[in-house]
Amino acid sequence: MFREENAKKGVTFPKGFKAAGVKAGIKKSGNLDLAVIYTEKEAAVAGTFTQNQVAAAPVYVSKEVVAGGKAHAITANAGCANACTGEQGMKDARETAAVTAEALGCDASEVLVASTGVIGVTLPMDKMKAGIKAAVASLSETGSVDAGNAIITTDTYSKACATEVEIGGKPVRFGAIAKGSGMIQPNMATMLCFITTDANIDQKLMQSALSEIVEVTFNMISIDGDMSTNDMVVVMANGEAGNAKITEKNADYEKFYATLKDICTGMAQHIASDGEGATKFLTINVSGAKSFADAKQVAMSVAKSPLVKTAFFGEDPNWGRVICAVGYAGVPMVPEKTVVKFGGIPVYANGVGANADEAAIRSVMEQHDIVIDVELGLGSESATVWSCDFSYEYVKINGEYHT
Repeated sequence: MFREENAKKGVTFPKGFKAAGVKAGIKKSGNLDLAVIYTEKEAAVAGTFTQNQVAAAPVYVSKEVVAGGKAHAITANAGCANACTGEQGMKDARETAAVTAEALGCDASEVLVASTGVIGVTLPMDKMKAGIKAAVASLSETGSVDAGNAIITTDTYSKACATEVEIGGKPVRFGAIAKGSGMIQPNMATMLCFITTDANIDQKLMQSALSEIVEVTFNMISIDGDMSTNDMVVVMANGEAGNAKITEKNADYEKFYATLKDICTGMAQHIASDGEGATKFLTINVSGAKSFADAKQVAMSVAKSPLVKTAFFGEDPNWGRVICAVGYAGVPMVPEKTVVKFGGIPVYANGVGANADEAAIRSVMEQHDIVIDVELGLGSESATVWSCDFSYEYVKINGEYHT
């Protein structure tokens, strides 16, 4: 369903969407740092946001837009988070929406805003205003790549995808761009994901779908156990595909839901794989739990363990660190019933090491993509979490981040 040739089209793949990314001078690097995504036709909008009680100003403003149910544009910047900036931060976030709205000829209440970067610094509004005007002037149906590059911080690349599915006899397109590399913890983190679609769907139904999907996709990743102040996932649907409006959970809804879930899963995996300084992409599957919540808690305990993460960086098959994280996860478990596997090879079973073939395990540990399976043997529920290792580069990146 996902075709590489469409990936770069990202948020401009669906009909009626344009985007741009420009250099506004916010990033010290001088790279692209301000993006605008726009649909002339009014779009239904849905969103989910960080659960951090110290939320950034743009989070509050964008929540208001989502509550209104409709939107025309998203303006996002990198290089400054506009978090912990008090009344001035709120004023700047609202002014960002107002300047965008004036340039586009829409209402400020229909412009979402997003920021990412250093906390505690106010937006340079002179640069923001000039950048917004430049971005609006540059809007095009080929602008998704620049928009994606304008929202990244410590990412090594911009995440993007696009796909098409038939709904109600009409070809319906979806596209997305996302950023996220560090301060990634469940319930979203320093990540932004903007999804566009030309599907015609009821706003409340789309919000319900997104909220459910985020729980099993973006809320199942962890890079370092830190939850950010700025995260959001936003979907805009402008109805340009011309399908009969989806107003109930029927076959058309199931196709929409499945496609949106595939996009969110793919973006979540890309973010986890591109963790700051990461050399390994870890998939932690926990099965045999009494509940999904238990399975997730165990998987997150393993994913967040610095000892587990550093062991995989060093390609050390230290299963003791994994079973230790399972044991302190706060979920009932029986050591003698629990099985731990690396790359499908049992390394712990019956309460002791499984005497796995050293050459086979060494081969697993040398791979970039590694699967860790934890079988609890207590129930029928399961969960999957995506994570990465901790490298020397992670410490370097975050030790120097503010400067």
